[in-house]
Amino acid sequence: MNITSQKGDILKTEAEVRVVGIYEGEDWENSFIQRLGEETGGKLQINAKKKDFTGNAGQILSFPDLLIVGLGKSETLSTALREITGSVYSQLQSLPVTHVAFELFGEDDESFDPNQTAQLMTEALLLASYQFDTYKKPKQKNILEEIILIAEDGKDAIKAEKGIKKAKQIIDGVTVARDLVNTPAQDMNPIRLAQTAERIAKLGSHIRVRVYNREQIEKKNMNAFLAVAQGSDVEPRLIHLTYKPEKAKKSIAIVGKGITFDSGGLSLKPADSMQSMKCDMAGAASVLGLFVVLAKLEPNIEVHGIIAATENMPSGKAMRPGDVVRAANKKTIEILNTDAEGRLTLADALVYAQKQKVDTVIDLATLTGACVVTLGEEIAGVMSNNSDLAHKLIESATVVGEELWELPLFGRYAKLVESDIADLRNIATSRYGGTLTAGLFLKEFIEEGQKWAHIDIAGPAYAERPLSSYIGKGGTGYGVRTLVKWIESL
Repeated sequence: MNITSQKGDILKTEAEVRVVGIYEGEDWENSFIQRLGEETGGKLQINAKKKDFTGNAGQILSFPDLLIVGLGKSETLSTALREITGSVYSQLQSLPVTHVAFELFGEDDESFDPNQTAQLMTEALLLASYQFDTYKKPKQKNILEEIILIAEDGKDAIKAEKGIKKAKQIIDGVTVARDLVNTPAQDMNPIRLAQTAERIAKLGSHIRVRVYNREQIEKKNMNAFLAVAQGSDVEPRLIHLTYKPEKAKKSIAIVGKGITFDSGGLSLKPADSMQSMKCDMAGAASVLGLFVVLAKLEPNIEVHGIIAATENMPSGKAMRPGDVVRAANKKTIEILNTDAEGRLTLADALVYAQKQKVDTVIDLATLTGACVVTLGEEIAGVMSNNSDLAHKLIESATVVGEELWELPLFGRYAKLVESDIADLRNIATSRYGGTLTAGLFLKEFIEEGQKWAHIDIAGPAYAERPLSSYIGKGGTGYGVRTLVKWIESL
């Protein structure tokens, strides 16, 4: 789908369908609405009354070659813009059209920013148009080929092109992440994930990748990671992507959980809980998607992307409940449930990340079902040893339309992950507060003074139902847009 902008009058633009917006409470006697009335053959007000159309955000009035969409209140347009645009796209999908013109919504407002508006609208259109049909028989379907964003002012049209370009660059990365999560585990194992990282490294001159095999991982004493990997016939991989521009002003590491399939190991999951466990590498997918964006936006920040990739499988070689392993920082861990494997791989990956001497470490993981119980399917949880870092991540998530909520690293719960025979246990002694105790477990692998945040994306990483008008079922690519925005703020 090609999206561009141009100067023009939306009502004089040639297109199969034109899309215009009306604010809630707008004066129906103003000249523009009068023109809309003429365009609809005098049916605008009649149909609006019939369908109780008042301009509320997302309401749509449909005419043969015209869609009139409610924009809500002008002061809330920027936050509602993606949802509104996604709703229009859904309507367009039901029509046999290929070329559509959108009014650049809100151009008459004093606070109008054509760059930002075009970026938000383009993001929504591209996200809403996503389809994962690799394994489906090809079939004829309506495909929107071209969308033009129309601005009355020529300068606005030029600025809008910049917003469109940036949206495409960001959503390219989100799409990569979504594809990786949606790909069945038979075709997306640790080796394939590493090969994907190697391809991504070729996208930018500042990106390098190192991929470590089992023998090399053993030399790094990453025994917690290897304990998870020992049950699988597929070899593990430690993936280290580096984006290193000249004279970078800061350095960060993003660690993504990379369990390409989670059966639970010997603590086997129920069948229903296992069906979507190809998505347990969503954190890793978002790291890889982020590097696609870094190659294009080229921010002046050094970024390390680290993934401990493995399957978690039952076998005669698999780790057992009761086993004790020594992690890369020499702390010992009693394994009491093999289905609490993500924190084992993350523990070693976090130790490795800190050896890169970065300013900030963030991990992204589908870590606990308890987080979904706490926050639901649309909201991720963040825990951090630095309140400013947590707040900036939440602020970035809010701006891009991803939901993120802070949860506490409640110190008194740390005793719940203490073991009788080792330094730590991989599940808490209490069934309550599972997200918090998982975060506290990971904190045991963070050095004193190291800024760190843990983001549990178990809820929004994989959608069992559409999460919005522009995010459908399946992998969502959660975290890519938030991390891009946060990196831009550094």
